[in-house]
Amino acid sequence: MKSAPPGEPGKVGNRIRRLRLERGEMTQEALAQAVGITRQTVIALEAERYAPSLDLAMRIADAFGCRVDDVFFRHGAQSHDPSP
Repeated sequence: MKSAPPGEPGKVGNRIRRLRLERGEMTQEALAQAVGITRQTVIALEAERYAPSLDLAMRIADAFGCRVDDVFFRHGAQSHDPSP
């Protein structure tokens, strides 16, 4: 399966690199060790060549102390307010 270029509508995007840098310039290796993956997987995630499983997305969000939707998003998705 050919991966789509970053920014394609419906593709999973992320804020991993920004969050790493905001947290004292956390390295890719430190994040990888914190969530139990390889540095190469972090690289692929940041480049949007790989969409994580729900479990991995939750572990990454936990490592940053935030919600999954603070880390991951869909390109071109309509934002919505869940409040009534």
